[in-house]
Amino acid sequence: MRTIGLVVALSVASLCGAATQPQLRFAWKQVDYTWESPADRENAIKDGKFVQAHNLPLGLARWKNKLFVTVPRWKNGVASSLNYVNIDGPQDQPLTPYPSWKDNLVADSAKSLPSNNSIISVFRVYVDACDRLWVMDSGLADILGSPNQVTGPSLAIFDLKTDQLIHRYWFKVDDMKEDSFFANVVVDVDKDTCDNAFAYIPDLGGYGVVVYTLKENDSWRVSHHYFHFDPLAGQYNVGGIEFQWTDGVFGLALSEPRENGYRTMFFHAFSSTKQFCVSTELLRNYTKINKEEAFHDFKLLGDKGERSQASASFYDPKTNVLFYTQVNHDGIACWNSKKPFTVENNVLLFSDPSLYEFPNDLKVDDEGTLWLLVDKLPRFIYKELDANEVNYKIYSVSTTALIARTACEA
Repeated sequence: MRTIGLVVALSVASLCGAATQPQLRFAWKQVDYTWESPADRENAIKDGKFVQAHNLPLGLARWKNKLFVTVPRWKNGVASSLNYVNIDGPQDQPLTPYPSWKDNLVADSAKSLPSNNSIISVFRVYVDACDRLWVMDSGLADILGSPNQVTGPSLAIFDLKTDQLIHRYWFKVDDMKEDSFFANVVVDVDKDTCDNAFAYIPDLGGYGVVVYTLKENDSWRVSHHYFHFDPLAGQYNVGGIEFQWTDGVFGLALSEPRENGYRTMFFHAFSSTKQFCVSTELLRNYTKINKEEAFHDFKLLGDKGERSQASASFYDPKTNVLFYTQVNHDGIACWNSKKPFTVENNVLLFSDPSLYEFPNDLKVDDEGTLWLLVDKLPRFIYKELDANEVNYKIYSVSTTALIARTACEA
């Protein structure tokens, strides 16, 4: 049974948040791509490079009129892992590979990266304040079938104004553990000092965070107990499917710069209901500090409530609100960082299993619009999706309208 506090919080949110519902922007039964010709599509199907049912959208990020949509290589036959759609285009428009077709259409059995521009398998991406797209490429194909580590994990950085690859950084051996899996990235940078960028990459399988500095072109690994999963929060029930995951730190979100110039990084393990934070000052200087003393600089904010596991989070500097997915509740929740971290102040903004089954990724763009991708991932992994139903959806909603008259409003 849920705690009384959680029931109250959910009830209040459902009443207060009912006025503003997200707008459906994109919807697909199955995704397809902007093939260069019908023959290319037919050949890709014949060669096993495109198995349409195996292409599941997972991550997103907006830049101007482009909405980037990632399709990880969970199974064989993913035609393109990094793509975009036009935000003003049709709801069911095909995905356009980015930066090009030749950089994405790679055989699952490949033994090496065809070119430095090539993209293998991407879960999440991040658009920074300097008009750059940061792509965390796991390098792993056919994850659930016959896993093939085509290449090591790397960060690929694209200039969105020219669609050119600026830089690619390959993770060092010291950055990785035996069970490492890198699927997310957030970027700490000011638009006036673009060269001084730091990327934070959670290791959900190896329970750590890798810090990368663009200026020094170097990286290091940060370890802490709070990066581990909670053994009491590894149980999920989504779409009638019960499953257990042991995913550690995954959701990262950065505040606006504080008075000292550093940001607060909010973080949580996927399989956990607790929320933590740490200053980016510690992350940036981790190789120079006393690790034992620094242990206590990682702070527990509190618990979000029963079954409140979150796949993604994003901090909106305009409202000071941390938004996060609620995979067990088929919706989105929030917390105003100016208020105490209590169950009552963590508000479930909307929830509907028929509309938002497994909300996987969310971002807030620089116009104050929240974008949400929903994809029924547990069905995709453990059963199969019905090609006659709408399976993948992307919604948008104003953050200020969404939190109006809730505990997340200032």
